[in-house]
Amino acid sequence: MSLEDLTREEEALRDEIGDLPPNKRKRYYQLEKEAIRDPDTYAVLNYFFVCGLHHFYLGKTRYGLLNVFVMLVGLVFWEFYGFILVILVFAVELPQLFRSQKIVQQYNLNVMRETLEEVRGEH
Repeated sequence: MSLEDLTREEEALRDEIGDLPPNKRKRYYQLEKEAIRDPDTYAVLNYFFVCGLHHFYLGKTRYGLLNVFVMLVGLVFWEFYGFILVILVFAVELPQLFRSQKIVQQYNLNVMRETLEEVRGEH
């Protein structure tokens, strides 16, 4: 999905949120504020700590732990071809740095959808 498609989807969700009754809309924004993530923070975590901290930021603990583990093993065994593991981590994570805006916008859209459904279901 393109960034433009994601933006259109976000606008449609914002329209749905705007149609909520005032008390539910207020509750929605309270919940959203806690769960929404910043693309710049994600990018900085990826750029400076390519070992996987950006995955933790989005709640993807398994990916984060896997990245940290592979990076540490690569650094510990650097002289025994561990540099290959480190290069592998960089090769996998570097494209995510350049797609950080899209990745985080998709995450935030999922948060928005889930939060909207939660608020609609509340009595």
